[in-house]
Amino acid sequence: MRILRSLGPAVPRAGLREALRAGLGVLAALAGLSLVPLLAPQELRQVSWLLPPFGATALLLFAVPSSPLAQPWSALVGNMLAALIGVAATHLPLDPGLRVALAVGLAVVAMILARAVHPPAGAVAMMTALAPEPVRQLGVWVVLMPVGLGTLALVVLAAGYARLTGRHYPARQFEAPNPHRTADAAPPERLGLTEAELTGILTRTRQALNLGVEDLARLVGAAELQAATHRTGPMTAAEIMSRDLITVQPETPLAEVAALFRRHRFTSLPVVGAEGRFLGVIFQIHLILRAQADAARRDRGFAAAARRLMDPKRAPGVLAADLMAVAIPRVSPQTPIAALLPMMADGRVDAVPVLQGQAITGIVTRTDLIAALARQTLREG
Repeated sequence: MRILRSLGPAVPRAGLREALRAGLGVLAALAGLSLVPLLAPQELRQVSWLLPPFGATALLLFAVPSSPLAQPWSALVGNMLAALIGVAATHLPLDPGLRVALAVGLAVVAMILARAVHPPAGAVAMMTALAPEPVRQLGVWVVLMPVGLGTLALVVLAAGYARLTGRHYPARQFEAPNPHRTADAAPPERLGLTEAELTGILTRTRQALNLGVEDLARLVGAAELQAATHRTGPMTAAEIMSRDLITVQPETPLAEVAALFRRHRFTSLPVVGAEGRFLGVIFQIHLILRAQADAARRDRGFAAAARRLMDPKRAPGVLAADLMAVAIPRVSPQTPIAALLPMMADGRVDAVPVLQGQAITGIVTRTDLIAALARQTLREG
């Protein structure tokens, strides 16, 4: 049974949305790349058979963009090194099988030494070494076109597609600015471990080709946060949530929303419809961002823009529905507070609504969560 399990899938299950995201990206990129031979000079079109390895490159760049094997340096340098070695191999008077084996083997050595391991480059070296006549005629031009230019095009397309679909490519580096654009690591990734220590862990466990340092930091941080949830006890959202809610309706004017923020000193206000049906949440930061956008659009100071937005006579069309966030986490009263920790740890939301069916019955703010954890710590102490 253990042997059978070891032969099963090693990759975690992915959703249909992620599969479609990757597949559509590869489709669009390779469709665009298919035009390269048409735009190339006539003498370079005879090596268009070098394009098939780009299918494997596209798979890495679009499906696993966080992999070290898919990063721009690995893809571009790996493919070009392999092509260069393949070109050199065509000048050796060897049996075709031996020539291919030598080209691929040397390409692997060169990629590892250059820290540019990219599996599709093995196919680039192989296919280059298999066609000595056209490759010898073109020489190093094969390295630049189609291999270099084609790989560069895929990298640029992958970076743009990742930005459009909410992913990171190239992957964030260790100690890169967090979402708040400060030098601190994101809260879940503050491990107390240096980049050198994490690199040492990857080297000792022989995982340097499978994980980047930033990937390891994120995974360790997530594991620590998950482990912390095991120590939070059986408390639920219903026990710590704020119940006496101040809510607004979608048609509530922005000036009234701002007045409620000032009066109650909240950082969030739920937006509800008929019969208390939850629709979204307005966070205080939304008011600031709206005022900044208005100031930039009208070329005015921030204070003047803020006063204009808060005046119902001057901004009658700005309503709560225009500012509320809809795509936020939400829980039920029975949700353990352990599940709330990762929802608010990264700082993207200040509060999580508690729903009974479609109606909101409470809200757990970051303050509520901190207070609950502090009380538990005191009891345990």
